[in-house]
This record gives sequence, C-alpha cells and structure tokens, in this order.
Amino acid sequence: MEIGQLHFLVADGDPLQREALAAMLTQLGAGHITQVPDGHNALRDFTGGLAPAVDIGIIDLVLPGMDGLELIRRLADMQCRAGIIIIGALGPTVLLSVETLAQAYGTHLLGTIDKPVTAAKVAELLAHYAPQAEAPAQRAAAPQFAFDEVARGLRAGEFDPYFQPKIELASGRVEGLEMFARWRHPEHGVLEPASFMAVLAENQRIDFLDWAMIEKTVAACRTLHDQNIPISFSINVDPGTLAHPQFMEQIDACLARHDVEAAYIAFEISESAVLTTDPRLLERLLRLRMAGFGLAIDDYGTGRSNLQLLARIPFSELKIDRSFVDGASKKSAIGTVLRSCLGLARSLDRRSVAVGVETKQDWDFVQGLGCNYAQGYYIAKPMPVQDFPAWLKDWAEFF
Repeated sequence: MEIGQLHFLVADGDPLQREALAAMLTQLGAGHITQVPDGHNALRDFTGGLAPAVDIGIIDLVLPGMDGLELIRRLADMQCRAGIIIIGALGPTVLLSVETLAQAYGTHLLGTIDKPVTAAKVAELLAHYAPQAEAPAQRAAAPQFAFDEVARGLRAGEFDPYFQPKIELASGRVEGLEMFARWRHPEHGVLEPASFMAVLAENQRIDFLDWAMIEKTVAACRTLHDQNIPISFSINVDPGTLAHPQFMEQIDACLARHDVEAAYIAFEISESAVLTTDPRLLERLLRLRMAGFGLAIDDYGTGRSNLQLLARIPFSELKIDRSFVDGASKKSAIGTVLRSCLGLARSLDRRSVAVGVETKQDWDFVQGLGCNYAQGYYIAKPMPVQDFPAWLKDWAEFF
C-alpha cells in the first residue's frame, strides 16, 4: 500500500517532537496524520475514534496519562491490527525488551527507534508494513485418538513420511530432505502429529512410529537414488528410541536392506533431549557419528542450553527454531537471537539451518547473515516422496 493512502497517528507528549515526527512523515509522502498528546487519546483514536481507521501509529514510550507499555497492552487486548512503531530515549537495550514485550502481547510491531528519530529510520520500518487481515476463524481442533487406534494405523501401514527440502542458501542447491510423519487416516484424511504424538508419548511407544518412519525414509532414499537423485535424508527420533540397546544393530540392518550408506542419513534430536549428561545417550550419539550418520540438534533456542555440553556433543548441524527465523528481518529482538545462534554454530564449526523461512524477506535475511541452509514454506511444504522429483525439476528452473 502506498504511504499516501495510510492514516498515521503520532503520539508524543512533547508538541515540538510531535510536529517534527509529522513533518518527517509528510516528507516521506504521508497525507493523513493525526497527532495526540497522551496515551488515553491515542487509545481512543486507535480503537474506533477515527475514520478511516489508523493504519500505523508512532508512539513515544514515555507518554502522559498512559505510557507506551500500557498502551501496547491495551491495544493487544482490543486486538488492534494497526502497525506500531515505538520510539524512546532509553537506549537500545530497553527498546529490545520493549520489542519482546510487544511481540509477547501479539501487537503488530513494526519495530523500535532509539532517539533521535530520523526519516531514514522511519522509512526503513515503514517498509515492513503490510495490512493485517481480520483474525482468521479458529482452526478446527485436530482429531484425537486412543492409543489402540493409533497402534492399529501403524500396524496397517497408514503412516507415511512426508519430506521438506533443505536448501543451501549460497547456491540454491537442494541439500537434503527432512522427514515429517503423516497419518493417512481412512476417515479423516492426512493427519499431522498433533493427532497422534501425545498419545504415543503417554504410552511410551514413540518408538513404534520412529521405526516405521525410519524404515520408510530409508526406502525413500533408495527410491530417489535409483532415479539418479543422490540426496540425503534427516529423521526426527525420540531419545528413547536411540537409547534402545539394539538401535545400532537395527539401523545397520535397515540400511543393508535398502542398500543405503550411513552418510545419506542424519538423525535430528530436540535441543531439550540432548541437554543431558546421560552417558548412554552420549555414547549412542558418538557411535552414530563414528558410523558416518549425521546428527542435528533440532528446535535450537527453545531450551536452556549448557554451551559446554553442546560443544561436547558430536552433532554436525544446528537447526534454529522457527520462532527465531520467521519475521526476524522485521523484528530486531528476534534478529539479535538469530545472529547469536548463527555465531554459535560457526564458532563450533557446525552447519546452520534456519527453519521456518516463510517469505523471500526471511530468505534474504538469513542468507545475508551467513546461514548455511534454509527450510520453510517459502521453499516448499512437506510432500510425499513421489512428488519430489517433479518439485526438484521446477525448483531447478526457478532458481
């Protein structure tokens, strides 16, 4: 949307500052600007006091009557969809915390600006603005099943792996496929893990699903290799599955059945699962690496990592959780965490994967930060293995 079509609200207790901000917006092409001197008037105008409605608000953190923090909370409570820019003279550390607070409340935050405010800083944040649609209708809850029904589906072979491509950012080359479990339910169609993981965990039988997916994923690897697509696969596994005394023998037998080398298979373990000093799990991870398998720490950033322990675990890849990737280019607080994660991966000489790349802006941002690989809906949704060759051909033409 052109800036001249937007309605701006400037909330600042200092009349000279308000005028200066309004002049900046005019310089940038804005034609409809409302000025208010305090938080109470800002709240009134944001939530229906003006026509047309406010599209973007520039709010001083220190406002008379109702300060910027309370205004952020009140706007979130009222599900205000206006874009918000917070300005203040309290330094970047405080503003970073303000961003975190605004995001926690669910405010449509475009960013923060440490004073003095300049037209260039404002223009940079305005470039992030996109109108928010009405809140979507709540999605139907995923159907839930008893353990016996899930076990029946596993015995019947109704569970299949779907695969999402992993792309090397520097070259655009497809470097691997990550497995996601799906249930082809005879009545409910294709179901995601929300319908079956909890009941498997409650009954301590995630290994049933893990082994079904390992077997079918290794078979899929063979299928693509036979089509002259020598690509690697990664498989999420529960630590309990890895801890089984016969795991190494079983995985070796699986690879032998399908004539697949260990170098083409990587196992992904969640960050919280590897934050342990259990020597049996650490030994299993070490044996996997010695045998040539890849190891990835998944959902990195969601746990409370012991960095010394992380440095000792023989993982080859650090997969950064989507909560630190999607939208990181627009939100400096998230971007700061993402940079930190990438720096850790580089310092430990591990490959980095940004999970949750949903837009070209996300792609460009993580690429600019030097991330090695990317996954997300901007690239592709998880797909059955038989759909991958056609997708790969399309990707090669696109990139």
